[in-house]
Amino acid sequence: MSHVGDPNGRAPRIVAAIRTAASVRSRSVALLTTGVLALPVLLTGCGSADSGTAAGAAPQDIGAAARQNVADGGSLKWAVDAMPETLNTFQADADAASQRVAQAVLPALFTLDQRGRPQRNADYLESAEVVQHEPKQVVLYKLNQKAVWSDGREIGAPDFVAQWRALSGKDSAYWTARNAGYERIEKIEKGANDLEVKVTFAKPYADWRSLFSPLYPKDVTGTPDAFNDGARTKLKATAGAFRLKEADRAKGTVTLERNPRWWGRPTKLDTLVLQAVPRDKRAAALAEGSVDVAEIDRADADRITLAERDKGQAVTHGPAAAITPASALRSWAVAHGAEDDKAEAEQEARKESRAAIEKYAREQAGLRGFAIRKTLEPAYTQLALNGASGPLADERVRRAVARALNRQELAEAVLKPLGLPAQPPGSHLALAGQDAYSDSSDALGSQDEKEARALLADAGWTADGARQKPKQDVAKAGSKADEGAEDSEDGKRRASDNPPGSGNHPDDEGTYIVGDDKPGSSGAAAAASGTHVLAPARTAAQQQAALLRQARFFDAEPAEQAKKDTGRNTKTEARLKGGAPGAYAPQGTAAPAPQGGPLGKDGKPLTLRFVLPSGPGSESLRSVGDKIAAMLKGIGINTEIVKVADDSYFKDHIASGDFDLALYSWPGTAYPATDDRPIFAKPEPASDGSLLVEQNYSRVGSDRIDQLFEQAAGELDEDEARDLVRKADARIWAAAGSIPLYQRPQLVAVKPNVANAGAFGFAAPNFEDIGFKKPETAHNGSTNTKK
Repeated sequence: MSHVGDPNGRAPRIVAAIRTAASVRSRSVALLTTGVLALPVLLTGCGSADSGTAAGAAPQDIGAAARQNVADGGSLKWAVDAMPETLNTFQADADAASQRVAQAVLPALFTLDQRGRPQRNADYLESAEVVQHEPKQVVLYKLNQKAVWSDGREIGAPDFVAQWRALSGKDSAYWTARNAGYERIEKIEKGANDLEVKVTFAKPYADWRSLFSPLYPKDVTGTPDAFNDGARTKLKATAGAFRLKEADRAKGTVTLERNPRWWGRPTKLDTLVLQAVPRDKRAAALAEGSVDVAEIDRADADRITLAERDKGQAVTHGPAAAITPASALRSWAVAHGAEDDKAEAEQEARKESRAAIEKYAREQAGLRGFAIRKTLEPAYTQLALNGASGPLADERVRRAVARALNRQELAEAVLKPLGLPAQPPGSHLALAGQDAYSDSSDALGSQDEKEARALLADAGWTADGARQKPKQDVAKAGSKADEGAEDSEDGKRRASDNPPGSGNHPDDEGTYIVGDDKPGSSGAAAAASGTHVLAPARTAAQQQAALLRQARFFDAEPAEQAKKDTGRNTKTEARLKGGAPGAYAPQGTAAPAPQGGPLGKDGKPLTLRFVLPSGPGSESLRSVGDKIAAMLKGIGINTEIVKVADDSYFKDHIASGDFDLALYSWPGTAYPATDDRPIFAKPEPASDGSLLVEQNYSRVGSDRIDQLFEQAAGELDEDEARDLVRKADARIWAAAGSIPLYQRPQLVAVKPNVANAGAFGFAAPNFEDIGFKKPETAHNGSTNTKK
């Protein structure tokens, strides 16, 4: 994923699209990355991480160096995907570059540490705490007396008030994409002096630390016109370690310079240049020296590894790999043959081939000397199961799909070659290393093909059912009964221009992260897919009761237990409480005898439409999809893999509900009660008959999950709030609409003399300390220098 983290550790998710957000908070950016070649031994040795963290987590890898070992001055060129469309991060078209600028030039009252925990930013705050709980929550901010905007004005209560009014949602003239938390504020006033800001909430808000980061000057948020248009291409006043110098769309650069009014430690760099470089151009940009830091995909990481390995040797990979002695001889014969047309065409092809080989070789030479810094990205890839209609509307089928998956195998396929921890995520709402993390996956259960087949049999899907003749519809042709049945099963599926099929691809990383740089509202997405009514699936009463018992087991566990070693034998404990963990068929339902071939019902085979992107940046996604399809085949479920264009994958398929199975990723957050609620909120019918799904593209939810999120958002006791989040997560697992598979890798190519920049993971960058190592230390550097 491209974002390094926004000023408060989150990047925005905007209203519905490939990087969407509902009308509330938003997080990170959806990206497509490439990867082709697998070189596990070489790549693993390219970089090593800094000090360790919690089990299952990976530390950041930034080439850490003390300030005294970083040279003063210089300009660092940092690759971003594109020029920012706006510098107002609260607008719908804000993207990763918008966030990068904001975190360098604007106040962030709280930032995240390596473990994803909010930390007070002492450059702006002397203190910030809840000073009153009853009758209403009151937070008192005491500002750093040195904190000023670049125009010399003190940062103060007027800036807080203007931002609250702009984002409260009460004035529709403000074109804002999110307002979560701000709508709970009742009033903001000056405290005992100009350096104190007192915020009173109408409703308790546990995630109050997420507010006012970034904080804009009142000149930006004070009026709708200023908010909507005034900060799209320029910022008149800033208050960060850097300030905005210029944005040059022709060159594709945003240049930040040292802020002379900055009261903190001065930046080591004179300038920081954000250079727009598409993902497929990163290797060339690194090779020619136009960027010093660039997040890369697996394929480019492999190229850097090979560049070092091949030093002093002929390059035999890349375009040259396709040339064999036999093909070279055949090409020469055609090029010098008697048929003039064929000879001319072959000579031109040989010329182009030589040019490509020479260009690749030059780039490989330029890539030598780069280091690869790596960690786990704060985002997880999931298998989404669309529960709106079709076979997956039955929760038994969804649970069967989940129980068929070997998540450990999938995680290892992606992460193990990189030398990164390959533990499948046990939570939808926190990542390993975070305080709120607790493995609740036993609410659904681990891989068990026998149990999966029993669930399918209970739902009526059997091998015998596939061999039956289809039942004749007693309704008249063209009747409403006909139309209704057709709508419920197949009406929502649209024919794809791409033929179905599956590929055999390397296990490199490249997937979509739902974030916010392409708009698409939840309402629009729902409307695009027509009318969907989320009705309860047909379920045996015994099975529902058993599932609820499993979730209640997690509900009943004290908050302190969630902090204990997740390696305990939860399965045994659950059985002692009267039920086996995981989703299972009602007692007495025997698993069908092992039989070959697919399952079916009334002569209709059980086939799920698995939609995947087709572009060159999605090899890993398709490779994981192939493995999942093979696992499902083992329990009798067929998959129709349909590859669609990258630019339509999310907007036209995921957001609109045109899929049964899909792979995409959600970013982690320090504020799950706020940020994750729209992802798992129960879909509700709209007045026009469409289904309002917010960001819940699986279209699976429950009233109880919604209640737990609401309770967690208003719980000011942090332990109690985490316990409520854990209970919500257990029920999300039990619903089986989203199955986390693995945490994504983050790979960043840097020149080895670059200090304090690279794979940040959860943590926000410390811009003051980023720079180039002094010559006497550059050859030693840190643990992150190239092997």
